[in-house]
Amino acid sequence: MHLFLLGVSHRTAPVDLREKLDFSSRSVGEAVEALSTRPSAMESVVVSTCNRSEIYVASDDPVKAREELIQFLSEYHGIAPESFLPHLFIKEDAAAAGHLFRVAAGLDSLVVGEPQILGQVKDAFQTAHERRCAGPLLNKLFNWSFNVGKRVRTETAIGEGAVSVSYAAVALARKIFSRLHGRRVLVVGAGEISTLTAQHLRGQGVGEIVVTSRTFAHAEALATSVAGHAVPWEQLPTALGSADIVITATGSQRPIITRQHLEPTGRAHRTDPLFIIDIAVPRDVAPDVAQIEQVFLYNVDDLQSIVHENLSRRSAEITRAEHIVAEELSRFSSWRRSRGAIP
Repeated sequence: MHLFLLGVSHRTAPVDLREKLDFSSRSVGEAVEALSTRPSAMESVVVSTCNRSEIYVASDDPVKAREELIQFLSEYHGIAPESFLPHLFIKEDAAAAGHLFRVAAGLDSLVVGEPQILGQVKDAFQTAHERRCAGPLLNKLFNWSFNVGKRVRTETAIGEGAVSVSYAAVALARKIFSRLHGRRVLVVGAGEISTLTAQHLRGQGVGEIVVTSRTFAHAEALATSVAGHAVPWEQLPTALGSADIVITATGSQRPIITRQHLEPTGRAHRTDPLFIIDIAVPRDVAPDVAQIEQVFLYNVDDLQSIVHENLSRRSAEITRAEHIVAEELSRFSSWRRSRGAIP
């Protein structure tokens, strides 16, 4: 039995393509069930986050698996193979296992060491396990990856401090304004990323935090936790008009902030600068918003400069983490060889 991995990430594909290949836009459970009907995918797990879409399968025929998974991606997402083939990474056996171990350890994240990714990998495996799509090999692989992630966080300092995408967004805002004290911030969405972002912002001493979400009770709960206040979803245009910084991270499948929201009738430009950091995939903000005068739009791909700074500061810890991954990969490979020797 072979391990086979096929996917795209922030390292190989731009955000517009990652949006098109995002499994969470429908349901990861639905996707893994559809994948399991392919003859070559004897076991399957789908990992889908804001920065990656990856398919793991156990197969007797990796060549056939490659063909079927490319066809599956094309048919499931309704896009031509030639539009994503140049951006795919494909790995087999030890390379596939090593990649998952690095993902679980936070070494392949946009912000190295981010803590959220391990939970997202666990959720992906649990979804496949509940639907009986993961068998003996993927069960072992993913549970081993959880231990790798735990070891890296326990034995290195790679996870110390704020090292999440939400922190990177706040760091970008701090670079833009130099100081965040007194700034008015609008947080759109009340999920995990929005919560972490709002907490980081409050720690930077911003003047006001306004939260809005389609579910007002969720917005209220988040606003209360960060000493801010919530406004109904219908007041989003008004809230945008009074904000200095907007950070948006919803699960919407189409843009929720457009030029119409930011260009009131009779006025074609803003007098005060507005910085929008869109950390959602698919994107919450229409790209042409960046064409508005005094509006500065950033998305997840624009966080790369912060990532590079993070890499330079954490180089020693990254080296230690890579040693742990290599050690665990050697042990996993030995387990696979011993399994193959037993009838």
